[in-house]
Amino acid sequence: MAGMHFDLIKCHGSGNDFPLIDARASTLGDVAWAAVARALADRDGPVGGDGLLLLTAGDETHAFGMRMFNSDGSESETCLNGLRCVARAGFSATGSETAMALLKTSDAAVKRDVDIGEGVFTVREIAGPASLDVEAWPMHVGIDRIVDTPIAPLPTDRAFTAVAMPNPHLVTFVDAIDEAELVRIGEACEAAPDWLPNRANVSFVEVRGRDLFVRTFERGVGLTDSCGSAMAASTYAACLTGRIAYDTPTTVFNKGGLVRAEASETAMVTLSGNATFEWTGTIEVDLDTATASDLVVTRRHDDEIAAWAGLLATI
Repeated sequence: MAGMHFDLIKCHGSGNDFPLIDARASTLGDVAWAAVARALADRDGPVGGDGLLLLTAGDETHAFGMRMFNSDGSESETCLNGLRCVARAGFSATGSETAMALLKTSDAAVKRDVDIGEGVFTVREIAGPASLDVEAWPMHVGIDRIVDTPIAPLPTDRAFTAVAMPNPHLVTFVDAIDEAELVRIGEACEAAPDWLPNRANVSFVEVRGRDLFVRTFERGVGLTDSCGSAMAASTYAACLTGRIAYDTPTTVFNKGGLVRAEASETAMVTLSGNATFEWTGTIEVDLDTATASDLVVTRRHDDEIAAWAGLLATI
């Protein structure tokens, strides 16, 4: 039995919840971290979450970094809701409240922002540029750019816009969200067909005046209350297709909460939202079986939980 002891923080960004571990000094490899993710993000286990966040060491130009493993153990290129939580931990570790954060295939600027609600720790992040090159995903459908266009292999005739943030997103605008249809399309992508071997996140988006409501089937996770990169991709796609204006603040709502968002014509997207710590504690993980046990909660952040609930009560 390969048992390991971890200190962790349970946190969430816009309802997208994660265990977070400071891994700056860790020597664990990818296989081990994938097992830790499956153990800690297991909804039937003692912690649960949409994935595992790691605060990682930076380099000459980055104060710190982030890795994010999905609940199935796969690693994502980014996770913008998670990045805000990692940034908060990074701010605490480095003593700074502004930084460039290193991601798997890109980086992002992060900064402490004005609280989105009273007592709600808020981080602003700037990610991008968003890419429309689907050959890089890869997606093999005979065209290299998909904007408001049906995608023949999908089990729907809805028109999608394909955006990488840098993880791949398929965004469609709907009058009303049909979750069963969203799951059906999401599962078709999750099957990793030959034309979409690395899968994709799928979002249904309602335009509500100048605001958006996003519901996402997340790659490696399934139907999720919130996905930050999906909210960023949806904001950019809404601007690209003329549904909302570039360089104009919008509020993006989801089942888990909300973020402030803005997209530029240079394809950079700014999100500002919560980085809420719910509790801190310790846990044991058996790497061989990818199971967790002996959770000890050492501190509950009840004031932060109440502040977030107070914000949700106003929307």
